[in-house]
Amino acid sequence: MRALPPGPAVATWRAASALPSRTAVRAAADALTAETGRSPSVLALATRLGLANTTFRRNYPDICAELAAATATPSAQKASDAYSTLKADNARLHRDKRDLTKQLELAIAAVQRLSVDNDRLRTALHEAHSVTPLVQRPR
Repeated sequence: MRALPPGPAVATWRAASALPSRTAVRAAADALTAETGRSPSVLALATRLGLANTTFRRNYPDICAELAAATATPSAQKASDAYSTLKADNARLHRDKRDLTKQLELAIAAVQRLSVDNDRLRTALHEAHSVTPLVQRPR
């Protein structure tokens, strides 16, 4: 690789490509955590800072390790919350199933009652109009 000659272009390039301080990186991580409610990924943090993923990992390996550790080990509180949420959802689903079963039984009973009423009304209508039912021949 060819080295650039010293001059104003190199100074401008170095000033334009200055890396953010560790304080700025941690502030960006805190902002992402506040926005999403969970620990940010390395890629999301690098993108927020306007850096390539590999550049970020090369220059801030300690912060990458912290982020990886924070996402890899769920806290006991999260596990407890997840369990209680699962338990509440399960209880709600059991109640919903019981209610739907009762509604289904009522619907079945209503259909049966309507079938009997329909048959009775058809018979009464045929008798009122003196309709003689024809016997169907087998085909």
